[in-house]
Order: sequence, then C-alpha cells, then structure tokens
Amino acid sequence: MIKFCSEILAKSEPPVSLKQHIEECLIVYESLKNAFKRLPVSNSEHFWEIVRFGIIFHDLGKSHAEFQKMLIGKPDEWYRQRHELFSVPFIDLLDLEDKDKWLLKMIVAGHHKDFKSLFDSILHSYKFEDDHFSLSQAGKLDWDEEVQKLDTSYIQSILKEFGITIKIDRLILPVDLIKKYSRNPINSYDSNFNELVLAAGALKQCDHSASAGIFKVNTLENKHFEFLYNNEWKPYFHQETAFKTIGNIILTAPTGSGKTEASLMWLNKQMKEFGQGRTFYILPFTASINAMYERLDEKMHGDNEIVGLIHGRLSEYIENKFGDESYSSKNEKLKKELKESYRALVPPLKVATPFQLLKSIFGLKGFEKGIFEMSGGYFIFDEIHAYDPEVIAQIKVLLEFATHYLNVKVCLMTATLPTFLKKELAEVIDPITEINADDNLYQEFIRHKIRVANGLLSENISEVQKRLNAGYKVLVVCNTVKQAQTIYQTLQSPNKVLLHGAFNGRDRNKKETDLTSDDIKLLVGTQAIEVSLDIDFDVIFTEPAPLDALLQRFGRVNRHRINGVFRQPCDCIVYSERNDNDKYIYKNKKVIQETLNVLREIEAEKSGIVSEKDLQTYIDRIYPQWSENDREDFDRVYTHLHDFVKNNLVPFIYDLHSEEEFENQFDGIKVVPSILKNEYIDLLNSNQFIKAESLKVSVSKRRFSSLIKNEEIQRGVTAFQVLNKEQIMEKTFYTINRKYDDELGLQIDDEYISVESNIWD
Repeated sequence: MIKFCSEILAKSEPPVSLKQHIEECLIVYESLKNAFKRLPVSNSEHFWEIVRFGIIFHDLGKSHAEFQKMLIGKPDEWYRQRHELFSVPFIDLLDLEDKDKWLLKMIVAGHHKDFKSLFDSILHSYKFEDDHFSLSQAGKLDWDEEVQKLDTSYIQSILKEFGITIKIDRLILPVDLIKKYSRNPINSYDSNFNELVLAAGALKQCDHSASAGIFKVNTLENKHFEFLYNNEWKPYFHQETAFKTIGNIILTAPTGSGKTEASLMWLNKQMKEFGQGRTFYILPFTASINAMYERLDEKMHGDNEIVGLIHGRLSEYIENKFGDESYSSKNEKLKKELKESYRALVPPLKVATPFQLLKSIFGLKGFEKGIFEMSGGYFIFDEIHAYDPEVIAQIKVLLEFATHYLNVKVCLMTATLPTFLKKELAEVIDPITEINADDNLYQEFIRHKIRVANGLLSENISEVQKRLNAGYKVLVVCNTVKQAQTIYQTLQSPNKVLLHGAFNGRDRNKKETDLTSDDIKLLVGTQAIEVSLDIDFDVIFTEPAPLDALLQRFGRVNRHRINGVFRQPCDCIVYSERNDNDKYIYKNKKVIQETLNVLREIEAEKSGIVSEKDLQTYIDRIYPQWSENDREDFDRVYTHLHDFVKNNLVPFIYDLHSEEEFENQFDGIKVVPSILKNEYIDLLNSNQFIKAESLKVSVSKRRFSSLIKNEEIQRGVTAFQVLNKEQIMEKTFYTINRKYDDELGLQIDDEYISVESNIWD
C-alpha cells in the first residue's frame, strides 16, 4: 500500500479534509454529550467512547485514490463503490473487546446506506473465490487490489493524532458481517438493540450536523423559563402542581387556562430533576404548529436557536441529501440554504405533529437518528383528544415504546378527553399523575352562553352581519372549505380573514400572523381554527359538530381576561341543521345528535351558561366508550404497529412497505396550483426545497382520484441540479387546474385558465 497525495478530502467545493471533517464531527460530539444526559444505556461513558471511535473511523475509506479523483472531478475508476466498506476493516485492527468491535463496525458500515443495499453492492462489485454469491465474475473488481488504493500511511498518521495506533494487516471485505446481519437483524427484544440504534443515530447526527456547518447543539437553560416566574401573573393551581410534580402527568384544564405554561413549568422541573433531553411539543395539525412555534419562540427568547419546527418533508430531504457522500456545496448561497434547513432539526425544543415522531417507529429511512433524538427526552402532547382512533392507537404504541425503552417523560394535556381514553393511554405510561384544574378556576371560567338555532348557518348570514355592523369581533366556523369560502365572500367587513386547510403553507402562515392583530374583526374558518390559535373573539356562529370540537371552537371566544376578569358570557350560536357535505367530515350522526341534545339541555336548564366543570360529564356522556367500529380500528392498528415495533423495527434495515403504509394513512395528497407551477419549479432549481413545498395544497384522495381521472390534475416532472457538481435530480409533482389565490385558497369547483392560454381569445 502506498501514499497517493498530501491531503485526503472528505468533501469538495469547498474542500474539507478528512482530518478537518473528523475534528468538526468531534466538536458536535462534545456538544451532543452535554445535550443528551439521559440516554437509556448501561454505561454512558463507554457508549460515548464507542461513538467517538465511530466518528474517527467512519470516513477512512475515502482515502481510496479513485474516490479522491471522483471528489475533485478527475476521471476515475471508483465505479460507485461504498467508501464505508473500506472503513470497516480498520476497526478489526483495534485492541477492543469483540462486542465493542462488532458495534463499531455496524455503525460505521450503516452510516449512509441500509445493509441490504450494502450487500447488493458487494455482490455486484467484487469477485469471490467461491462464486456462491453470483453467477458471473465478469466486470467485477478484485477487493485486494482495491484495498491497495487506500492511503494507509495517511490513515495511520490521522489515527495517531487522535491517540490511536494500529498496525496495518490484511483488510478483509466485511461481507460476512453484512450478510449475517441482513439475514438475522436485531430487534427490540435483543439486549444490544438500544446501544446499536442509539450509537448509529448519534454518529449520523454528528456527521450530518458537521457537514451542514452546525457544530453546537443548544440546550434549554433556566433563563429560557424565566417568563414563567415573573410578577405579571399568579400561577393557577394546576400550573403550580405541574411544576411540583416529578414524572409523567396528564393535565386537564379549561381551554385558555394556561396549559402551555403549565407544561413548560413541568418541563423545567423535570430538567432540574433528571437533566437535559430534547423536548417535543406535539400538536394534532400542521396548521397549528406555526402559531405555537411563534408563541414559544417569542416567550423563550429563542431567536430561532431554542425553538424549532419539524416539517413533514424536511427530515426526508436532509436524509437523502446526506445519504450521498459526494455531496458538496456549489456556492455559499446554496450552502446557507441547506444550513438553515437543517437548523430546524437542531433546537432543543421542537414543535411538531405526532407523525414526525411516528416516522421513527415505522422504521422509515434514517429512523435511528430520530430514535436517538427522542431518547431521554420529554414529550408534551397538547390537545391529545383531537385524534381519530387509528392515530390514538399509533400514539399509544409510541408512548409505550418511548417510556419503556427510551427513558422518555410525558405530559399529556387536554380540556375534553373522555375518561375511557385517559385510561387507554395511562395504562402504557406507568406511573402517571393526573392533575386537574381546581374548582375555583372552573368557577372563574364562565365565559360562554350557548344558543342552539334552527336551520342552516348559511341561511342566517344576516344575523352574523348584524353583529359585525354592531362592532363585535365575529368568528364563523364551517365544516367544509367550500362553505367557508362562500360565507366569507358574502359577509362584509373591512378587516376579515379566511382560514382553512386548502391554503398552502406560505399563505396559511401569513394569515396566522395577521390574526395576531386586534384590527381583524371577522374570521371565517374551518376546523383549522380549533387548535392552538391564541385568538379572542366576541361571538361565534358555527355549524354543528361533535361536542369536543365545538368546545375547542368556543375556546376562541372570550378567551382573554381584561383586568383579571372575563367579559360577560359571550354568545356561542350553534345551528342545528347539517349541510349534505358534512357527512364527509363528521360521519357519526349519533354523536352530532347527542351533542345537540346536550347543548339544548344546557340552554333549557342553565340558560345556556356553560359550566366548564361539567364538561367532563358531558364528554363522557357522548363518548362513554369506543363505538364498535372505532374499537375495531383501534385494536387493529395498535396490534399491528405494536408487533412491528417489537419484531421488525431493526437498525439499518428499511422496509419500503412500512414507508408506503405510513404515507397511506394520510388522506391528503399535496398538489401545486397551476398558477404557482413556474414559481415552484424556480424554487426547485435554486435548491429551496422547503419553500417549494410550502406552495403545495393538500386535497383528499377521493378528490384527487376524481380530478386526475378527468385530467384536471396533471403529473409533471422537472429536472434540477442538486447541491453537488454532478447530480441531476428529477422531481415528480402534480399540478391542479383549479383557481388559487392568497385570499380564498384553492377553489375546487373553479377551473384555472391561464392568461397565456387565452392570449388569442
């Protein structure tokens, strides 16, 4: 083996030497050690030492002469070999116990590709003396000859600088390691599972973060919680109790009574008691996470470094980006874009939907990093009542896995969770402390006066307009987007906003920001307003919905106190008739009818005044137990996912079927409105993937199927150059030939006709 050049590169454009990359990974490593104090491993110091070895060894195979030529754009004979296969054999030369060598070899081998891909690469790339792997040797490489192209002198000198001395011996292709594991991988029953998956995740985190130029992993400190303990407000009983409680809690309190603050007080207490861990603030809908992100970031003075968002496609984009070792940044602008995108995964408190965490237990590509991030962390589930039975089943599996295997502490919060669901979740979070707001608070929270009105909301627009003309801040909630658009256009107000699920992310974010202004006098919306928007209106007019959904809608009325007290109870008018299309939104007629019965009872017996102390009784009356169909759905999903996590969640093996299964549970399919197609392609061409995704709108699978059949949705393909110098990527997307604008959103019944297509009309 000979020395080929004076400096070995790990990256190019700008050039980063192998030594520099290792050093930068080790900077991240030191920061990670400080941020992850509660990992579920038997010996923390030993665990981190293995990760350190992994960082030092993971890219040694890049010293291959042909790989170096490939990096700098010279003609090469690399033939798409895997550099990690050349890194692994050096580990056998270390003076370590066999079990430590095995763990180290595993995480180095798997830090880019899954083991099935690695095994296929070995079979198709190299000759074998006993050709039981392949039918033909033609065109294959000789491993021993390829090993001679490694710069072992450079490797020895690098290792020496990191305090490691090895004597170079024969370097053996790790085919047996990869073949054996591919055929008999390790699942959660195995005692080695935790250390394997966590070490793999830690190594990936160091590698990816250093490659993005981010070297410091931030932590939550006492100063970030100072706003909770100033003299501007006196904590409620449930907030003080949350701060005093050590361990898992389930918190029940009225909407608008500071449950978010209570959860952060709980978090502050847990960190003082147990130490650092990443925190996930989990909300039901993507539409609500932006508002919560802004709220927490402002309160905690995060400056985008403490509070972050996890976007649905962000982690997939990053995983694919760093999955190719030939990645390089072509210019500083693109490098900055990647860095800012990756930064969203780094802050210690992340706002997300549960699906971003569920991805990891579905075993999607790169899930080891997701499990590492969750380990020893804290989950805050806000509005836990808002999920359907199938998602509740998945969350139950997640909570069971996270609390039993990953040392996670949990805070569940709700205003309206049925008792039977509390028991369902509590049985996998043991022990758990139940915290309820005190009676005095419930007496103070007399905010709403219910009236059940006859007919359809759409037939009584004049009643809504009268309130607007009288100077009220009016909230109107419809069950469908089309109904909301129609009513919004009918009502007259100089300062009005429409909010629903048929806006793209960019426009929805702007609307949520606009709603923070006191100037807005009318908000027309759908279920998108039910969760986490901190808005305050004087009156609500709403179409019928289940009681728990209505209570969330009511919670946006008379929400804030003035001089320490609420206004007189504000009117909550619920219309009793349903539109024909409501059946697609709320399918259980019995629940709607029982809700109306309860509301009429409150109106008759209590003059419509809602006592929030009685809400649990009402909720349990409407939801005494699962319906037969819901129970079947819950049991089916829980059993399937529980068994998968136990038996088939294995590091370095990614199941495409699981990925399809995960994606298929979502009803929405993202499409690009035709009017935004050119902007979408321009953003892809400039590698602004997150901004490009923010232009898409979700349509239901049922609607998608109908429109694509009638050629109103077209499949498009565009090619663009990604951040390295060679790779051209094709992106498939769908455009929908329907009108779209930032005021009304997607108008599903109105065809979009471009100016260009009518130029000769």
